[in-house]
Amino acid sequence: MPIAPSSPRVLIRYCTGCRWLLRAGWMAQELLVTFEKDLAEVALAPGTGGVFRIELDGEVLWDRHDDGGFPDLKLIKQRIRDRVAPERQLGHSDRPV
Repeated sequence: MPIAPSSPRVLIRYCTGCRWLLRAGWMAQELLVTFEKDLAEVALAPGTGGVFRIELDGEVLWDRHDDGGFPDLKLIKQRIRDRVAPERQLGHSDRPV
């Protein structure tokens, strides 16, 4: 089943000087596996200044500077699910901490 062109887009902006490409790539991979039919794309965008920000269609879901540190993948999956497929179960990612 093809993805609709209007499907949501995730952008992960990461700091190249901090060498956070692997972390960004891992998160992108996890999101693509979890939401393979719900997202149009997950893009990686190099940045500077310690940036690590995750956006969904321009809405900031996590910003390292504002939210402090790096997000738990479970939290990001829940935030994306709540916006793109609220009826969807995430299995172990839905369990409370």
